[in-house]
Amino acid sequence: MKKLFLLLIPLFFLSGCVEENASQEPRILAIGDSMMAAHRLSKQAVSHRVGAELGEPVVDRSVVGARIIYALPITGAIGFRIGSQYQGGSYDWIIANGGGNDLWLGCGCHDCKHRMNRLISADATSGEIPKIYTRLQSSGGQVLWLGYLRTPGRDSPIESCASVGNELEARLQKLAAKSRRFHYLSMKDLVPHGDLSYHGLDRIHPSIKGSAAIGTRAADYIKKVDPTR
Repeated sequence: MKKLFLLLIPLFFLSGCVEENASQEPRILAIGDSMMAAHRLSKQAVSHRVGAELGEPVVDRSVVGARIIYALPITGAIGFRIGSQYQGGSYDWIIANGGGNDLWLGCGCHDCKHRMNRLISADATSGEIPKIYTRLQSSGGQVLWLGYLRTPGRDSPIESCASVGNELEARLQKLAAKSRRFHYLSMKDLVPHGDLSYHGLDRIHPSIKGSAAIGTRAADYIKKVDPTR
């Protein structure tokens, strides 16, 4: 376990670095998995676009490979458990995503009913995601949960996950309807069918263009809901 911990520490700092502008106190936090963390080393992640569009710094603690349900205590505490990426503090907005690794890696996009219910129940009243939201409320801010990019419809290893993704989205929308400070922002219509430019070579993660589009959509939503920004 010690060797595993030492191996994963560098990965954490590569994939979960904090981007801040010391001249301004950050009021926005980003947490989540590789959809959020992609292209951070080149400063072209979702959080960078959000910060550029809003003209303010964003703390980004997202980690490649992170899950909602994650049992290992040490690596979970340093960010591979998405709920642990929030380390306290006050924020106006927390931009989050997650659940994809739990479903794709946890059940292979097939027979995912049990794992889906562990993430969020059909009526959106229980599960790990509502628990995370309850904890995030201590920040005093609002939570913007981002949906996943849909596949381009061509040669994607997660093509069979479409129905599972739709169900997760429907449940998150129910949570948003129940909670005034929880917002769900779908990415379902972001990728035109057959357009490969929004995805990386794996047809799962966003390309630089895809990350920019996600960040712009998130920033536009925040500006609409919170016009003071």
